[in-house]
Amino acid sequence: MTVPPGSVVLELTRIEAVHLRGLVDQFVGLLADTTDATADPAVSRLVPSAYPDDEDAAAQFRSATQSDLLLRRTDDAAAVLADLTVAGDIGPPQEMATTDALVELTIVLDRERTGAWLRTLAAVRLVLASRLGIVSEDDHDPDDPRYGVYEWLGYRLDGLSRAASSGEV
Repeated sequence: MTVPPGSVVLELTRIEAVHLRGLVDQFVGLLADTTDATADPAVSRLVPSAYPDDEDAAAQFRSATQSDLLLRRTDDAAAVLADLTVAGDIGPPQEMATTDALVELTIVLDRERTGAWLRTLAAVRLVLASRLGIVSEDDHDPDDPRYGVYEWLGYRLDGLSRAASSGEV
């Protein structure tokens, strides 16, 4: 495979791609249902206050920028979903044969697409952290599988970030 200069090669198993697609689909649904980011603490983390010490200025700024920011997040997520079509249309992950689940998929990302992936994975992880009540690294329940998803997103985000910053494939 020839990889254009400045591109990042992302390798995922099919099961990872399917699960990630499900998470990003849920994220897009959350954004689509949002009319006021302050009404949901998870979405509020995606639209941080520009003026934490001035509630009126913060509200005014948020009303002027919220829809555009959420639309950009939706566009980024749509790019990720488009890239994840490489996983194919398959049934529920739990019904996937092991050999199909472990098929390695390769996604080549240019600089713009890498940015969309980084922003989307970070945003999904922020939403999940909010839902799980994670404020610090110590807020972790190893018996709760949702924390595993949170950790996996962090692992993928870190790897993608390192590849993007080093220019390595």
